Amino acid sequence: MDKLLGILKSLRSDVDFETETLLVDNGVLDSFDIISLVSELNDAYGIQISVVDLVPENFNSVQAMAALIARLA
Repeated sequence: MDKLLGILKSLRSDVDFETETLLVDNGVLDSFDIISLVSELNDAYGIQISVVDLVPENFNSVQAMAALIARLA
């Protein structure tokens, strides 16, 4: 989880990722952020996030992202 939080903080240091649960739904992360994030996650975790996985539910919280990474790893 620390690795994921580090990636998120490097992307958007102004966001409290540990408590925010509607990152996409509330517009905290925009489409450019998601594209950058997907690239970072693919490289850092050796996974391939597909277009099918690009839904708000997978990116609304750090817990959702961790679950996505675990599922794809």
